[in-house]
Amino acid sequence: MDQVLLFITLGFAGGAVYAVIAASIVSLHAATGVLNFAQGSLALWGVWVVAELRHSGTLVLPVGSIPLGSGPMAAWPAAGLGVLSVAALALAAHLLVFRPLRTAPPLAQVVASVGLMLAIASLVPLRFSTEGVLAPPILTERTLEAAGTVINVSDLILLATALTVAAALSAYLRFTRWGVATRAGAEDELAARLTGLSPDRLAAVMWLLTGAATALVAILAAPTLGLDPIGYMFYVLPGLAAALLARLTSIMVACLAGLAIGVLQSILLLLSTFDGWPVWAQAGLGDAVPFVIVVVALVILGRRLPARGALGTVRMPAVALPTRPWPTAGVLLAAAALAIGLTSGSWRFGVVTSIIMALIALSLVVLTGYLGQISLASMAFAGTGGFILSRATMAWNVPFPLSVLLSAGVATLVGVLVGLPALRVRGAQLAVVTLAGAVAVQQAAFANPALTPFEGNLIDGPTLFGWDLAVRDGTDLTTSAFAATVVVIVGVLAMAVVRLLAGFTGQSFLAVRSNERAAASVGIDVARVKLAGFALSAFLAGVGGCLIGYSRSQLSVESFNVIVGLSVLCMAYVGGITRVSGALIAGLIAPLGVLYTLLNTTLGLGHYYTLIAACALVLTAVLNPVGIAGGTSGLLHRRTPRKVVL
Repeated sequence: MDQVLLFITLGFAGGAVYAVIAASIVSLHAATGVLNFAQGSLALWGVWVVAELRHSGTLVLPVGSIPLGSGPMAAWPAAGLGVLSVAALALAAHLLVFRPLRTAPPLAQVVASVGLMLAIASLVPLRFSTEGVLAPPILTERTLEAAGTVINVSDLILLATALTVAAALSAYLRFTRWGVATRAGAEDELAARLTGLSPDRLAAVMWLLTGAATALVAILAAPTLGLDPIGYMFYVLPGLAAALLARLTSIMVACLAGLAIGVLQSILLLLSTFDGWPVWAQAGLGDAVPFVIVVVALVILGRRLPARGALGTVRMPAVALPTRPWPTAGVLLAAAALAIGLTSGSWRFGVVTSIIMALIALSLVVLTGYLGQISLASMAFAGTGGFILSRATMAWNVPFPLSVLLSAGVATLVGVLVGLPALRVRGAQLAVVTLAGAVAVQQAAFANPALTPFEGNLIDGPTLFGWDLAVRDGTDLTTSAFAATVVVIVGVLAMAVVRLLAGFTGQSFLAVRSNERAAASVGIDVARVKLAGFALSAFLAGVGGCLIGYSRSQLSVESFNVIVGLSVLCMAYVGGITRVSGALIAGLIAPLGVLYTLLNTTLGLGHYYTLIAACALVLTAVLNPVGIAGGTSGLLHRRTPRKVVL
């Protein structure tokens, strides 16, 4: 019993951060209608700002820095500056990103929020020295004894702080004039403007308050939770889970749910040390808890989650149905062959990687662009294919190409399971499900030694009729045979997808994306179409994961981590999420592709890639929702109205 009480109190630190993130998400949703995926990244920035102030006395800004003394700064002044810096960053996010998107469709708001999350997280290792940095204590180090257990007083202070902050946010929205006006503007923005209120100004105040609140609790909890270059970014998932349990309406319920999730994760950590606890559940189970909670909450409460009124509506980017694809396919095939023939070493590897990434981006075009289901789990599906391929080739001796079909088939099943909540929810809530599912798969499966037991997760190279198609041959980094294999597989699948999208399947996808009720009224089985879209998307991503595995000859969890997946989403949206040609552009600018090779090899800027990708995503969401392919196509249509461009 004393151990249980100890671990309950140890869960207060993480739970307090989850609780305030959840309360902030609910508050922001009430004021703006946005589910802020970047709330955890705001906490991340504040934690590192304070760490640097307490280490060197320098205030680090996103661009530049300000020396504030010749030595370390005291704890509370540093904490105050950290809170102010995050509040300023949150206000800038509102003014530059989310105010222009206030009437945009959920897809644009989600991808902008994801882009902001990635941009802030990618700035941390660029702006701070993250090696060996510790977070000195801010709160008291006193302890007290209760029921035979030694309890840290700091954990109790964090619990009280989280409850106080949530209560203050709730009181602001319920009892103050500005708070009541914020809620009124959220219900009817036009009516609020007619009464002389400014929804933009009220939203800015809420961004300031929630940014400061999140930073405060994260800074106080950092000495207990430790410093991590990206860890706080994913604290948004338990926060989102708690917010959804509260139906995005009750700040205090969201706070209590966040605290409960933190305590539950701590209890699971304790249980994993007991004899008889399953080996497969000893790693990553706590990270799967938010996914389970999100799914349960959305399935039970999905129909009752609130939507926000706005001034007018903005349509999603238009879809151009593929027509006359064969000439274009011939040109692309010739271009791929030429690129492979003229390159070698890292450049040929970049070309091949771009072709593979184009296939994974195509999976997003199918699911998000054509079917309208916002998915953040593409690399989880790809990773499933890759890790199953490792087992299929090394343990089961399944020959190529059956090994690819088997692995992609398993990825398809995972895709359908992750997509089941899409039968109940859509939009930003579905994005929460898929992101939580991606993190759960990464931590509970890919990073779990019990489920991926092979050392290095090696992959036996493909052979076909005695012909060696392996990626390596002596000093040759990427063989012509392997490159040709990738081109054939991706080309065949891309043409098959084009034919599907140009026919009844594509029309069904677009009908469901446009209006599910209208689609059902004309006889379309909406549930079947959604699951078919997830299945097709996961299959394409699974094949892409297999090709990545073959190109690396071995896999690690970093090959398919969530940040890589979000970067692929960035590139797919920048390329043009509603066009097949957008997937091709996304492949060129995807991680480790041609653009990355140019930045890394020629310009020496490879470590800025994630930041560039995230900023490009935000700018595209705000300024050019149709992406590069859509903008180019629109220009061509204006010049030659009768010409159809793929």
